[in-house]
Amino acid sequence: MFVDFSSISEDAKIWIYPSSRKFYDAETPEIESLIQNFIENWKNEDENFKASYQFLYHRFIILCADDTESKLSNSDIDTSVSFILALQEKYDVLLLDKMNVCFKQGEFVQYKELKDFKQLVKSKAVTGKSIVFDNLINTKFDFENYWEIPMEESWYNRFL
Repeated sequence: MFVDFSSISEDAKIWIYPSSRKFYDAETPEIESLIQNFIENWKNEDENFKASYQFLYHRFIILCADDTESKLSNSDIDTSVSFILALQEKYDVLLLDKMNVCFKQGEFVQYKELKDFKQLVKSKAVTGKSIVFDNLINTKFDFENYWEIPMEESWYNRFL
């Protein structure tokens, strides 16, 4: 069942899918509609299942599932990955590549391959104070507290 993101437990599972490009304003309503439709139908036979999403910076799709009362099976997770793969195909973007880095440069969110990011750090275009996104976190609590943080406070600090 689709619920408001704020009502989901802090222990809920989170999956973050960064897009290789910013989604266009014209694409946003359709993408949000597709995501909401997926959430509404994901495990719809289980009335204890609660899920939500966030679509942030026109770049990040965040799926959230509270499985405290209703456990997620591997099949349920595969269903969500299949949905993300379909979005990837439809909009000609990469959403499943976790080896890229997302960070803020001013008001803009950048998406770079790890090797290019390391070069930016080396050339001081990115510093310890630069805001990075940790797309590997997996709970709502971590998302709300550690997703968008200065590089020096993240696991990316080893590149400094």
